[in-house]
Amino acid sequence: MKKTILIVEDEIKILRFLELELKYEGYQVLKAQDGKEALDNFSKNQVDLILLDIMLPKLSGIQVCRRIRQTSQVPIIMLTAKDDTLDKVMGLDTGADDYMTKPFEIEELLARIRVALRRNSFTEKTTHIIRIGDLSLDSDKHMVCVNNNPIDLTKREFDFLKYLMENKNIVLSRDNIIKVVWGYDYVGDTNIVDVYIRYLRSKIDDKYNKKFIHTIRGVGYTIKDENF
Repeated sequence: MKKTILIVEDEIKILRFLELELKYEGYQVLKAQDGKEALDNFSKNQVDLILLDIMLPKLSGIQVCRRIRQTSQVPIIMLTAKDDTLDKVMGLDTGADDYMTKPFEIEELLARIRVALRRNSFTEKTTHIIRIGDLSLDSDKHMVCVNNNPIDLTKREFDFLKYLMENKNIVLSRDNIIKVVWGYDYVGDTNIVDVYIRYLRSKIDDKYNKKFIHTIRGVGYTIKDENF
């Protein structure tokens, strides 16, 4: 499958140049010209890597990187017009994987993109932890935590929460939830979903005064990333 790269760059000529080069290399491309648009694009799409300019309108690249790192380890390559050590240090300290100073050779950038994607592919195969804000779920240890405090869930509650977290910001219908969590052979009322939503809310949202699980009236349920 094609990898998707989000380019966050406010200079139109550079944005267009990167878009054309990346599409030529076979990548799918998403674009943003300011920090808020970048976060919006990231929250609504499956992104495999981000090219992130530091100097941006509305929210700086450093702010964008910091917010994304609260919930995701997607590879981030910082782009900066300054050959400034402080910019590089700030970017790396915030969680960027690499940086490029403008002007740069496109061949070198493409090589760094390939390296970052390979590294992330290996990491994804060895990690089984999903994080959304203060909420984390470890599939291997069958553990759920809020602010590192473990939460006692039944197997059904765990599977339900995992399905919601794997599809963050996506509204899931009761029928879809039943098919995945209870199975196609389930015979019964779909209100069972509402019952388990109450269980999860009482153990997570209500206990820690956090609103992760949202009801979309007439449609279903979703877990929203509180940082977007």
